[in-house]
Amino acid sequence: MHFYAGLLIAPLLLLAAATGFLYALSFQAEKIVYAHELTVDTVGERALPLSAQVAAATKAAPQGKVVGVWPAPEADATTRVIMKAPGVEEGENLTVFVDPYTAEVRGQLTTAGDALPLRAWLSEFHSSLQLGETGRIYSELAASWLWVVALGGLALWIGRRRKRRAQLVLPERKAQATGRRRTLSWHGSVGLWSAAGLVVLSATGLTWSTYAGENIGRLQDRLGGATPAVSATLPGAATGGADEHAGHHMAPDGTMPEMPARADVGLDRAVEAARAAGVSHSLQVTLPTGGKGYVVKERDRQVPVHLDAVAVDPADGRVMDELRFADYPVLAKLTRFGIDVHMGLMFGLANQIALALLALAVVLLVVWGYRMWWLRRPTKDRALSFGRAHPRGAWRKLPVTVLLPLAAGTAVVGWFVPLLGISLLAFLVLDGVLGLLAGRRRTAAAQQ
Repeated sequence: MHFYAGLLIAPLLLLAAATGFLYALSFQAEKIVYAHELTVDTVGERALPLSAQVAAATKAAPQGKVVGVWPAPEADATTRVIMKAPGVEEGENLTVFVDPYTAEVRGQLTTAGDALPLRAWLSEFHSSLQLGETGRIYSELAASWLWVVALGGLALWIGRRRKRRAQLVLPERKAQATGRRRTLSWHGSVGLWSAAGLVVLSATGLTWSTYAGENIGRLQDRLGGATPAVSATLPGAATGGADEHAGHHMAPDGTMPEMPARADVGLDRAVEAARAAGVSHSLQVTLPTGGKGYVVKERDRQVPVHLDAVAVDPADGRVMDELRFADYPVLAKLTRFGIDVHMGLMFGLANQIALALLALAVVLLVVWGYRMWWLRRPTKDRALSFGRAHPRGAWRKLPVTVLLPLAAGTAVVGWFVPLLGISLLAFLVLDGVLGLLAGRRRTAAAQQ
């Protein structure tokens, strides 16, 4: 399994690792590329009201509709005013960067969440090669097999039962360690050191994949680990998909009367109410819309995390609902932590360096793996082939008490991680075909 997966899935792993390496570097790169938009020239004594900053952004981008505001998280940072605008694709926003001290507009960029254009493009490139939902199959297939390849290689390497423990954890440096032996030594040692990280990357990558991610989400919901959300529905507002005109009667002429404008205490009062409730780190404010009030969330995902949220009634500035990260179900917390580690957010620069090193390790492991196959390739004489098929009848040597649970467990994992199951069946068919061909060659040779 390690051989076939390494040989046939390795190109996908190589792509995922190379694009992941670039993504890990993008955090620091965007601080350089977008320094003008992200920072202010001079730190003032006091920031202007958020409403004044939003007004400046609206004047600079009149085509946009403000849907959210991210107040400056640090003294030298800009405020982000998030807008929906014509020509901006779904899932993206037009973000206007405003100096909180002078209301000077520092620039406008199309963003996806907290990612600026460079990181957003590399993130999409890593997850789908910029091919949309179809392209996501590649990354899911790579993530589905990464843990199998890592654990299989780990078992093979430890199973070699080296006499000296140092030969397990460090590559050989003896003069006689040349050619394939030396390559295997580096492949095994680096694989040993990176195995745990690769399994974590595989597991966390699958959590938001298309097919396995859906199964993981359903299982998480059934176990009561769904991620909760703060309730921002205003009193008397229509809920559950009701018609937006529910509760209003038509005029005698058949027209709908104009709905009275709701009172709004304003953005600054809403943020003050959130801060008073203890929500104060790296704020993300969503403006009222569609029967909802203000939603003020924390977005500081570094340890210790600050991810509390409150909903504020725009009519009087009252906090309608609170959601503390400490109250999340355990599974929801673990999912949040796993995704943030995979994205390089939880431990900041250290997290990003670790991701870059793991990505580099995968690139090297793939290159070394292909080199080992090439050095012992069976194509030095005639037709191209993958290599020697595993001896027939290996399964029959296993006790039934081992074989049946192994087969059942494999079937369950293959169903839960569909792309792994489908490709595993393909590998079994390939292995069977290679075995038949090898048997026929042996028969033909015996007859001669």
